[in-house]
Amino acid sequence: MATFAPSRGLYATLRRHAHENPTIFWSCVLGAIGPVIAITVPPVRKSMGWVPPPTIPTSYPLPNRPRNPPAGYEDP
Repeated sequence: MATFAPSRGLYATLRRHAHENPTIFWSCVLGAIGPVIAITVPPVRKSMGWVPPPTIPTSYPLPNRPRNPPAGYEDP
């Protein structure tokens, strides 16, 4: 049973911090889970059949004709 002593001490420490400083404790827990989720979620989504949406056009398509400048808007 001596081999489990470090884990028992770690559990007690985490439990004490969860009760005494819950804000700090949970922010550390969520901060540790973030990189794990960033690595595991994309492969899981792709295995479930998710495909990225088509890209949004970044420019307006120009017509294939000469451009006529507007007339009649000159200053008097």
